[in-house]
Amino acid sequence: MATETLDRRKAHMRGVTVTSVSALAGVAGAIISAMVAAGPQDTTAVFALVGAILVQLPLLRLLGIDVQEFSTKDYLYVGFMTFSLWFVSWTLLLQGHVF
Repeated sequence: MATETLDRRKAHMRGVTVTSVSALAGVAGAIISAMVAAGPQDTTAVFALVGAILVQLPLLRLLGIDVQEFSTKDYLYVGFMTFSLWFVSWTLLLQGHVF
């Protein structure tokens, strides 16, 4: 019973950490995109998104998440979450809204 609770807690913390890092990376990528891109048609903004996705794996490793256990579903989740937050945040920054 005690190990079951500990395993559930570890799995929950893993999920919270991966979600938080991908969300923050998406927002950071949007801020970088807003700084380097001249507008919505400037494709250099996509490089910031790709960089935000690629930086996460070493960062998650530093935070104690075993990325060797990641399945395709986990990689797709990280990519989608980062893209989603990047897209929404960059859209708001392009519109001139402040968070």
